[in-house]
Order: sequence, then structure tokens, then C-alpha cells
Amino acid sequence: NVGDYIEAVLDRNLAENISRVLYPNDNFFEGKELRLKQEYFVVAATLQDIIRRFKSSKFGCRDPVRTCFDTFPDKVAIQLNDTHPALAIPELMRILVDLEGMEWDKAWVITKKTCAYTNHTVLPEALERWPVHLFEKLLPRHLDIIYEINQKHLDEVAAMFPGDMDRLRRMSVIEEGDCKRINMAHLCVIGAHAVNGVARIHSDIVKNSVFKDFYDMDPPKFQNKTNGITPRRWLMLCNPGLADIIAEKIGEDFVTDLSQLKKLLDFVDDESFVHDIAKVKQENKLKFSAYLEKEYKVKINPSSLFDVQVKRIHEYKRQLLNCLHVITLYNRIKKDPSKVYVPRTVMIGGKAAPGYYMAKLIIKLITSVGNIVNNDPIVGDRLKVIYLENYRVSMAEKVIPASDLSQQISTAGTEASGTGNMKFMLNGALTIGTMDGANVEMAEEAGEDNLFIFGMRVEDVEALDKKGYNAKEYYDKIPELREAINQIRDGRFSPTEPDLFKDIVNMLMNHD
Repeated sequence: NVGDYIEAVLDRNLAENISRVLYPNDNFFEGKELRLKQEYFVVAATLQDIIRRFKSSKFGCRDPVRTCFDTFPDKVAIQLNDTHPALAIPELMRILVDLEGMEWDKAWVITKKTCAYTNHTVLPEALERWPVHLFEKLLPRHLDIIYEINQKHLDEVAAMFPGDMDRLRRMSVIEEGDCKRINMAHLCVIGAHAVNGVARIHSDIVKNSVFKDFYDMDPPKFQNKTNGITPRRWLMLCNPGLADIIAEKIGEDFVTDLSQLKKLLDFVDDESFVHDIAKVKQENKLKFSAYLEKEYKVKINPSSLFDVQVKRIHEYKRQLLNCLHVITLYNRIKKDPSKVYVPRTVMIGGKAAPGYYMAKLIIKLITSVGNIVNNDPIVGDRLKVIYLENYRVSMAEKVIPASDLSQQISTAGTEASGTGNMKFMLNGALTIGTMDGANVEMAEEAGEDNLFIFGMRVEDVEALDKKGYNAKEYYDKIPELREAINQIRDGRFSPTEPDLFKDIVNMLMNHD
């Protein structure tokens, strides 16, 4: 009403920026101010709602009824899904101490009983470490609270391990250095009554390395909760043909209790049932082939082996390893075209974070290899390489039921759990993979002889790391590998830009 309408609208747009865009980084921390604002905004809004609802016991009633917070942890559970909502811990403390006038120690007991933390990654580049100067600017009161939480925590550590200065440094929430940082994972572990990993092997790594010092202090706090998927979307909805023939054999209870699928073991030698399952798979493959032809103008051989790797593009997921395999298959066909090969369509799909240069270069390599392989008359339809564009849930629902081979090939110890691995298995694809993430439990459930397990185990990776990994040793002793690397380096797949992939080769040879 004062007339400054334009300024008012401009201010509103600044505020709306907070919810305008979602950072698409996956397993990578980007310490941007807007991201911290978003994390605080969502936490603050949620906690205000939680506390309003706690205070008014009647549904829909806004009059405060409860004033005592003693029963808060009985009524409220806050599950910190990774460190992104870690600010819930200091924010709840701020509300209880500053606004509700509670004394610190009582507020801390309530906060800890209310919060639990799920860890989703052990990759160092993915862990949130916010610069202290950002907190000084944006969240000064929360910084005070975090310092206080840390001080009391370090006092406890010092009491348990007197004189162990290095342990104090390792366990602090505040990391000293050129730029002082707040380790959000440490804040979560300290402020939670339970911490879990998302697959057995991951939970073991959480206990034995990432949070070992914290585990030593309080072992029962650390647990495992292996991820799962919903049979509603990943079987009934996306593969009704398979769901129907399963239901005919064992009834419909498996929809809400997947362990019922064990009943199918009675029918492994039932020829008509096995034939029906194969028929459903072939129908799914025909359907997906038609979809690719319509949407992407790509023609594939529906009776070829569908060899599929769909997930975010990331070095640790090793789409590059898959690509080297494709190049090797191509070279084998070229060398001996008269030999009989099982026709194979390799499909790789997934998105890369906007700033992840290597991931984008890997996509470029895959599409470039595809251009050469797919247009080579000697190869014909024995090998095709398709990059699945704009991979997303709706495409996953189409490609997973059509897949024969599921690629789950991360370096052991890097994939916390994975759930794509489970979706493929539920839809009758065979898994080729490393002993990583939930592949371990899957191998246990299905019997290791029913998966194609290869590669190093976590212990082997650690041992090789200690010894020092030298890529050149492998390059020198494996001719087919050497040939593939040389072809990438010499521009075999980028004839107009021979140096296009030199960074990939440099990374593989010197920094992998």
C-alpha cells in the first residue's frame, strides 16, 4: 500500500528461489549457499508442523493442548534420511531451549530420543561438510548450538579415552583446516539414538571404517536395515504378465509378502510354467523394442540378449568397465566374423549431474562407441549399443521387465545398497555383478550359483589400495584390454576429434 509494488514482487521472487530447483547431484556434495537454505527451509517448516500437531491433540484443532514435551519422543519420530535434514537436530534444540524455555540437558535427551539417522553412502566426496562461514552468515544461532553439542560430545569422548587427542580430532563435528567445516554426518550420529546402513556389507563398513570411533563408543546404536522395493510398482504394475502367471501358481499373498515367492521353487521343473515365463519375457522384449523404435527411431533385434545397465552415471558404478567390455566384444567379432556369437543388445542409461565432467564424457564415449559398432556391416545385428535417453522411473518400468542381464558392477565397497539390482531380479533378469551393496544378500537368497559374481571383494580392494594400484600392470599383461584402451586413446571411436577421450584414458591409467 505504500506504493513500492515492484520491490515487493522482486522480493517474493527471491524467496521463491528456495523451492525453484532441486540440486540433481547424486553421491556428490556441492556446498552451495542456496542448497543450505533449502535444507534449513524444509527442516524448519517440517518441525513447525510437527510441533503444532504435537501441541494440539485433536486432529485439525489448532489450539495448543499439550505444553509438556516429556511424551514428545513417544509421539514423534524424525528419521534423518541421509544428512540432508541434519539441521533438524540443532533446530529442534533451538525450539526446545529458546522458544519453549527448556533446560539444555532435558532438551538434548528429547532430541536424541526423537531422531534417528540413515546413512546412504560412504564415498568421501558425497559426505556433507558445510563451511562454518556459511553458518555464521545464514544460521548463527544454529552454529552456537552445534558448537555446544560438539563441546559436550568431546567432553564425553575425553572422559572415555583420556589423553587421546587424535581421537578427539577425528570425532569432532568441526573439522579444522584452511576452511573450517561442519561434518554433518558426525552431527547426525551424535544427535541420533540409532544409526543404520542400507545393506549388510554397507552397515559393516559404517561400523568398521566410516564411523568406527563412534561405534567403539556405543556399538548398540549401529544397525542394519537392508533396502527393499515395492512389488506393487516393480512387479504388478510394470510386469502384469509375470505377476499373473505367478499368482496362478501360488496365489496373491506374495504382493504383500514377497517371501511367498519361495513357493515357486516347487515349479522349477514344470516345463509349461518355465515356458510361460519365457514367453512373458519375450513379449516384454518385443514391446520394449517397439517402444524404442517409435520414441527413439532405433531398431533392435528383439531376440538378442538384452544386456542392461541403468543407473546414475558415476565412476564408481563403472559404466566404463561395461564400455570396455562392449569394445572387446566388438573387436572379437571383427577379428573372427565367421564364429557364432549370441546376438547382444547392450543398453546403458542414466543421467549425469550437470557439473560432473567425467560422467558426461563417459556418456559421450558410450554413444560414440555405439555409432561405430551400430554402423559396422561386418557386425550386423550381433552387437548393438543403445544409450537410453532420459532414463527415469517411467522408462525403468518398461526396460526392466524386458531385460535378460542386469549389470551391477560397482567396485566392492562403494554402492551402499542399490535397489535397481532387486527390481531386475524380481522381473527375471540374471544378475552379473560384484559382491557389493545388496548383491550380497541377493546372492545369499538366490544361491550364489544363480548369479554371475565376479571381481574383487571389499578386502581385496582394501589390500590393493594399501599395496598401490597400478593400471599399467593390467594394460601390459592383457592384450584385449590394451587394444581397447589404445582404440579409445587413438580416436578409433571419435575419428573427427582424435583427442576427445584422452581424459578418460588418463583417468583410467593414472587416477582410477
